[in-house]
Amino acid sequence: MPLFSRNHENDGAAREAYLDLAAAADEFEQYANPHAVRIAAIADKLAEAFHMAPQDRKSLRTAARMHDLGEVAMEREYIGRAGSLTDEERIDLQRHPVIGEQEAARAGADRDVQLLVRWHHEWWNGSGYPDALSQNEIPLAARILRLADAYASLTDARPYRPAMTEEDARVQIIQRAAIEFDPAVVSVLLSLQDIEELRSFARPDELFEASANTSATDNGSMLFASFMK
Repeated sequence: MPLFSRNHENDGAAREAYLDLAAAADEFEQYANPHAVRIAAIADKLAEAFHMAPQDRKSLRTAARMHDLGEVAMEREYIGRAGSLTDEERIDLQRHPVIGEQEAARAGADRDVQLLVRWHHEWWNGSGYPDALSQNEIPLAARILRLADAYASLTDARPYRPAMTEEDARVQIIQRAAIEFDPAVVSVLLSLQDIEELRSFARPDELFEASANTSATDNGSMLFASFMK
């Protein structure tokens, strides 16, 4: 279903509309805390460290708020379900960045924002989707958005699993540097200090459960995948 169908007359109205869409996506994905705006803040800190131009940072923040509109438009029940996806569900879910690109266009976002939404699941090693871009074929802003999205997802809870601690999330990200994530962007994220949005929402009463799940896997890949629906 289309989520939005009109343009906006000024930046203030557009920003409010994008925040409303971000809140709708957060509600659908059942994150315990505001998710899309947190990704936008983390991504902006990374972009600042890379000395990105102000307009590019603005496009990145907007794309972060809109990045999962495709999932909302698809309305699939498996997104909020515990457990791994089937092969058919995973293939279906991989449509969401392209659908999100279309929804961003309907919302009046510029082409830069639309493409960042399209490419926010591209991987450094070329095994991402939808276009299988690799390394510097992926714009820096999209590489930043990929990592910011992953970190925020790992460190926030959903109904079917707890949040990871900051330490566990960093371990997962380091393990996937040069596979999913740009190593340079990983290095910058690990260097950031005293950023409120980087703090995990993990609860003390859930830490043991999360640690037990981590040790029960043969490697980090299955655990990471379970967090990244």
